[in-house]
Amino acid sequence: MSETQTQAKNRRTLIGRVVSDKRAKTVTVLVERRTAHELYGKIVGHSSKYHAHDEKGEYKLGDVVEISEGRPISKTKSWTVTRLVEKAKLV
Repeated sequence: MSETQTQAKNRRTLIGRVVSDKRAKTVTVLVERRTAHELYGKIVGHSSKYHAHDEKGEYKLGDVVEISEGRPISKTKSWTVTRLVEKAKLV
């Protein structure tokens, strides 16, 4: 496959915060979203955790990253970290 064909795939991408970087080549990303309740209209927060592949181990706790869906890498991991959106702030 050429580069244009691999980039043409429509992959789901999400942006979230790294909440765990303890495992080798894996980070846990918390994705939070806010939606209106169907019946009452109140804004409700929803969150999901995704295990994402980090080959070099360069993303740390608190970083905001973009992840994209791909083929299954392990039992719980089918996302890969695409890019760093925002570096974690030092306290």
